[in-house]
Amino acid sequence: MDFEAIEVAIRRQALALAAHAVETRLNADTSDHAAPALQCPCGKLARYAGRRGKKFQTALGPITLERAYYWCGACHRGFCPRDRSLGLDDTWLSPSVTRMVGLTAAMVSFEESSELLRELAGVTVDAKQVERTAEALGAEIAEDETNHVEPLEEPASTMYVGLDGTGVPVRRSEVEGREGKQPDGSAKTREVKLCTVWSAEGRDDEGIPVRDEGSVSYSAAIESAASNDRGDVSEFAWRVERETTRRGFDRAARQVSLGDGAPYIWNTVSEVLPDAIQILDRFHAKEHLSEVSKAIYGAANGEAKAWAKARYVELDEGKIDEILVALQAHAPTCEDARQCVGYVSTNRERMRYPEFRAQGLCTSTGVVEAGCKVAIGTRLKRTGMHWTVAGANAIIALRCAKLSGRLEDFWERRSSARMAAA
Repeated sequence: MDFEAIEVAIRRQALALAAHAVETRLNADTSDHAAPALQCPCGKLARYAGRRGKKFQTALGPITLERAYYWCGACHRGFCPRDRSLGLDDTWLSPSVTRMVGLTAAMVSFEESSELLRELAGVTVDAKQVERTAEALGAEIAEDETNHVEPLEEPASTMYVGLDGTGVPVRRSEVEGREGKQPDGSAKTREVKLCTVWSAEGRDDEGIPVRDEGSVSYSAAIESAASNDRGDVSEFAWRVERETTRRGFDRAARQVSLGDGAPYIWNTVSEVLPDAIQILDRFHAKEHLSEVSKAIYGAANGEAKAWAKARYVELDEGKIDEILVALQAHAPTCEDARQCVGYVSTNRERMRYPEFRAQGLCTSTGVVEAGCKVAIGTRLKRTGMHWTVAGANAIIALRCAKLSGRLEDFWERRSSARMAAA
């Protein structure tokens, strides 16, 4: 027998002994039979109906607990007080295993999560149970995120917020009747709207702001950015307000918002963060000009590259009027140029790049673009994945909490709430 096999065998034996010790100790305590009758969650009295056993999966291995069981004749439901006090109500996974499931499922697929739990912890939870547990946790986290918006820290002197959207594949039932980009006009994705907050006090060798390590936080969901008929703030606007409040954005000396030019981004920022400096992502602006150059001259034409390069220089030097003149010269015969005239005219105050650079401000949404990939794409846009909106939002909430360093706070609040309810 090699060393690895010996190590595995000893570990399994040690865990089995520990599980047996925990099981014995818990089953020796019958104080959960507190009275002949207890109040049921429905408000009526539930009668003691003996002790019942149930197998639970713990980090030590499976254990069987005997618990006092109460039956309510009014609502025809039973419950075990001990389950709630131990954090085992409505589940057969212990709190520690539930945490393992949440952590792994936030980072990898449900199948991979199940495999990791088995290989690394010796805990058997099938992929479907991982999915159910992770989505239930994510729904809890989403609710917790809504209810806890108190500032968590002192802000940096300059705080940034970036808003963006990215599509995730969903089940056909989630896109029925929705317009999309498929050849037949249908949709196969729903857009996740992401709010990213960070600071960038550091500078690189060229004096360009650099994102501060550990300063990025995320909040996202598939939700609307449109106000309703009553003029109420949109779901996404509330999300942006919650996330920026948590980060102390409104208390920063300088508040900066970055976006790719989508109207809903500026509408949301103007509504929720009226004091923020609005900056159009410089690379998106150049991308628009590049597309126009190809539309005018053809993608392979050398004149297209020369025209685009000249516009880039004007953009970096803040010569917006020169860009508009160049675009307007082609607007009568090129639809892309005509549309770009409107794009530049609408965003010219957000394209004051020489002024922004002189103030030491970021002018690109690299952090936000990376956030769409890291927070959303890496986990939810893998081959073969098709989500329900509820399932996607749950995993997004779980993943954002993990990447933002807020999972531990959630666990503490969750544990405290369960103890208070017991």
